[in-house]
Amino acid sequence: MTRYPNMEQVTGDFYTQNFEKGAREGSLILNMGPQHPSTHGVLRIILELDGEYILRCDPVLGYLHRMHEKMGESKTYRGFIPNMGRVDYGCPLPWNWAFVGAVEKLAGIEVPERAEYIRVITTEMNRITSHLLWWGAYILDLGAFTPIMYAFDEREWLLDLLQTPTGSRLTYSSFRVGGVGHDIDDKFIEGLKAFIPYFRSRLPMYKDLVTDNIILRKRVEDIGPMPLDMCRRYGATGPVIRGSGLAYDIRRAEPYGIYDRFDFEIPTQDTCCCMGRYKVRLAEFEQSLRILEQAVDQIPDGPIIMDKAPKPSWKPPKGEVYFAVEGARGKTSVYLVSDGTKSPYRVKLRAPGFSNLSLFAEAAQGTLLADAVAILGSLDLIIPEIDR
Repeated sequence: MTRYPNMEQVTGDFYTQNFEKGAREGSLILNMGPQHPSTHGVLRIILELDGEYILRCDPVLGYLHRMHEKMGESKTYRGFIPNMGRVDYGCPLPWNWAFVGAVEKLAGIEVPERAEYIRVITTEMNRITSHLLWWGAYILDLGAFTPIMYAFDEREWLLDLLQTPTGSRLTYSSFRVGGVGHDIDDKFIEGLKAFIPYFRSRLPMYKDLVTDNIILRKRVEDIGPMPLDMCRRYGATGPVIRGSGLAYDIRRAEPYGIYDRFDFEIPTQDTCCCMGRYKVRLAEFEQSLRILEQAVDQIPDGPIIMDKAPKPSWKPPKGEVYFAVEGARGKTSVYLVSDGTKSPYRVKLRAPGFSNLSLFAEAAQGTLLADAVAILGSLDLIIPEIDR
């Protein structure tokens, strides 16, 4: 990895000083974003450069703040569910699950068996579509156009299937307190059973076309090192920390729903670089397929939502609760406080992308400007989630 050759000359509080103090003599302040294509949303990154080398950088949020948490205090519990489909548009179903799971935990609600299986099936499908979106866009950021066409070809198949139980193709809000809103039918299961072997047969092509490509390898191997201690300092989760060697996954560490019934592995890489994070996500394709195979074979008959599901004016008991799930980007969780009225007293959303982005400034110091795009993309950021 190429590093800034004069790094030892930068002393004192240089890296921590405010950018309002300006640039050093001979360096340049450059704004990347908030409309740069590689930031995937309105993220602004202030860079100080010495030629092509990054001396320091500072991510700036706030261009897309939508006040989801504040809106949660004025909506009913059921009325707030559509917000969850819009926090992370890339993988919204884990957010659905995090919120309804928190409410169910608060009220002691038991979810029917069939609904639990539908939640697992649709969430794992959503995880695959999210990783496909990331894979295609990441390679596009690095200069290759073809892979995103393959990614979206596979993704469209799953989106067509997900329309049946969700009624949507992107901002899903189909989970309900006590179950799910719509059932899955035999046509859905047949389509999913056909997709699993097809997609599995495509993964070797992904490896040959992209993963083993020497151009990609030169762009991501040993780039953006994020050692495990750095990940822990910033609270990184998901593929970011698993790409640094720690097999931490909420589905195993804090099992929820029926995930403890399935046999699957937690992929890790110990390279701590962009390639490690890349390989973790590609390995997760196979693990999601394994979960889907088991779930469609085991799914029982029965109701998809509890009897006497909460009405819009429903009031849960007073109390506070925390519930976490494993999203495509890491630990996705909701802290909820109820004062016994029909609206939450407080809703706190824990977005994994916020913590993961926090590593960027330190990881990018001393790297080339071109490497900043590779590092940023390896974090799989959804800016609306971070700027919730």
